[in-house]
Amino acid sequence: MSNDLKIAISGKSGCGNTTVSKIVAEKLNLRLINYTFHTMAEEQGISFRELCERAEKDSSYDKHLDRKQIEMASEGNCVLGSRLAIWLFKDADIKIFLTAPAEVRARRIAEREGEDLERVMRETAERDERDRQRYLRLYNLDNNKYDFADLIIETEKYDQWEEADLIIKAVRGRL
Repeated sequence: MSNDLKIAISGKSGCGNTTVSKIVAEKLNLRLINYTFHTMAEEQGISFRELCERAEKDSSYDKHLDRKQIEMASEGNCVLGSRLAIWLFKDADIKIFLTAPAEVRARRIAEREGEDLERVMRETAERDERDRQRYLRLYNLDNNKYDFADLIIETEKYDQWEEADLIIKAVRGRL
């Protein structure tokens, strides 16, 4: 592998971004960049929910997060897994979007967090729309439009290992 390989992986919550990004980074011996709102909340000593509520009212949270991710990723030799990686990481060698129907994503989240499926479905739909509106406002980008990605993986058809293998095959095909 090139020692300056830059991979961007995006998808909405419940698509497996974090898991797949970790596997790809490990298999290709690349740095994983996974600086998220969870990371920021921990750094600030507040709950994830509190940080999200603040971010709804103050765009500096998103801008800090995105700037930090791109700054870290620009050093190269990495996998950047984030909601907006394929849009904001302009220097990425390959851009991958993970997708799944809303019901599949909600079921995964509910199982992972031990929550009620109906509630998670409602909250996921609301979060998706809030995120979309925020990204339109902040960057004039629509995260429902990802057809420019080099590879789009429908994650309900594969497990995380198969998805990682598809990404690695695509990366090797581009080198």
